[in-house]
Amino acid sequence: MGLSAGNQLKWWGLFAVVLVAFFWLFSSVLLPFIAGAAIAYFLDPVADRLERMGMPRAMATSIISLIAVLVVIFILLLIVPLIAEQLVGLFQSAPDYVARLQAYLAEKFPGLFIEDSRIRQSLASLEGILKDQGAVFINGVLSSSLAVFDFMLILFITPVVAFYLLLDWDKLVATVDSWMPRQHIEEIRKISRDIDGVLAGFVRGQLTVSMILGSFYAISLMLIGLQYGLVVGLIAGILTFIPYVGTMVGGTLSIGLAIYQFWDNPVWIGAVALVFVVGQMVEGNFLTPKLVGGSVGLHPVWLIFSLSAFAVLMGFAGMLIAVPVAASIGVLGRYFMARYMESGLYRGPQPPEE
Repeated sequence: MGLSAGNQLKWWGLFAVVLVAFFWLFSSVLLPFIAGAAIAYFLDPVADRLERMGMPRAMATSIISLIAVLVVIFILLLIVPLIAEQLVGLFQSAPDYVARLQAYLAEKFPGLFIEDSRIRQSLASLEGILKDQGAVFINGVLSSSLAVFDFMLILFITPVVAFYLLLDWDKLVATVDSWMPRQHIEEIRKISRDIDGVLAGFVRGQLTVSMILGSFYAISLMLIGLQYGLVVGLIAGILTFIPYVGTMVGGTLSIGLAIYQFWDNPVWIGAVALVFVVGQMVEGNFLTPKLVGGSVGLHPVWLIFSLSAFAVLMGFAGMLIAVPVAASIGVLGRYFMARYMESGLYRGPQPPEE
């Protein structure tokens, strides 16, 4: 005898509560496993394509993993030290930027810097905070044994988790499918396909866009000669994952640094601004339409809220699951809204047929 709709809803609600409690309780140790699952999900289409070409799954997984390891080694040996050097330099130089801004404003608008004015106090306070907190941040990152341990844990466990999940991805999907209630299996499969479509369209597509734009910004700014151009470009590329945020933050930061560095040569300031104009045009007219598409259904405000909420609840691990959860809630919300629009609750009593 099957369960009633009310009992089914209770069991699914209980399952959701247990799942949320599990993620919240073990959020501190889940990061390498969530990261490994994200990597396996991202690379599964590549493994499937190699399988269709006649390659065994184990060989396809091994080749993909070997290439990924070589890429990571290249990044760790060549790029990470340069990023760390520029990041430390950027933190150390930030107070000088504030001091120069204060001097410029004092020269152009002396009335703003009368004794005990709010602007003067605010800038002086900001300069002191940057000096103190910048040093605290750098020393904390470099000397924290816990941070180093967490990094090593992620560095070694994540690839192993990703390898085994990628190897058995299709089997895992089939196993989970076998657990679903048979009465609603077709609807569940349709909802799962919709969720996968949103994730494939947004996560895989937006990550690709972020990598392309981050590389473009970093290389272009370094060729122009902008100090800390590598770090700023990569920050802009990473933040491109949130629509419009990467361009605004990266452009504002880059132009500010360019004004400080190229004060007497406005041509280079314009060149820095042009980099972000070109990047935005390419992203909006080519990369995002081709790689992400316009029907993924993740509104930027909903995405920002999800990232913020899960970051507060679970830290960096929460940020990794924020997009999948947001996509799932969005798909489920549209599904239940469609059922509501078809129901008598929305349509009201129907007139009797004559």
